[in-house]
Amino acid sequence: MSQATLHASTSRSLGSRDSRRLRLAGSIPAVVYGVGVSPLAVAVDAKAFRGAVSGAQGLNSLITLDADGQTFTVMAREIQRHPVRGTVAHIDFQVVDPNKPVVTEIPLHVVGDAVEVRHADWEVDQQLFSLEIRTRPDQIPTHLDVDISALKAGSSIRVADLELPAGVEAVADVALTVVTTHAGRAAKAGGADVTA
Repeated sequence: MSQATLHASTSRSLGSRDSRRLRLAGSIPAVVYGVGVSPLAVAVDAKAFRGAVSGAQGLNSLITLDADGQTFTVMAREIQRHPVRGTVAHIDFQVVDPNKPVVTEIPLHVVGDAVEVRHADWEVDQQLFSLEIRTRPDQIPTHLDVDISALKAGSSIRVADLELPAGVEAVADVALTVVTTHAGRAAKAGGADVTA
């Protein structure tokens, strides 16, 4: 896994006025925290941060943060956005050990064609769009495909049914429904009664 390097300044002042000034200058106020690390207030260049998380891993990217000579391996764990503009207003960087598991979320992508569901005039309904997992930072998948090809009318796919890559485990409740089916208009009109 490639690892972007991001430079951070530790000389930022605290307070909302100073944070606004930083944002106007193209920087984002942030904090670095983690086990054995005292919280450290920093500021990073907004454009450089976008570049660091623009790869396939997105916010799950590993970043080498150079904070005025102090180097940390971090992940962007919480991002606050401006309520109107949607721009990043603050970042929480968590210091991680690349060799130890972390808990994070990955997107779920539905793939395949549920032919039997379509032929029964039923519909596929995706209910879970991301999955909380535990794995080492270098093993975090960019996403997980959920194949619905074998789905039948009245059946569903739960977290327990997902095929996870080696070294990846689900943190979410295994009984959670990822994809389900329900009768479409035509099936309802015809009085179809298939239950899960």
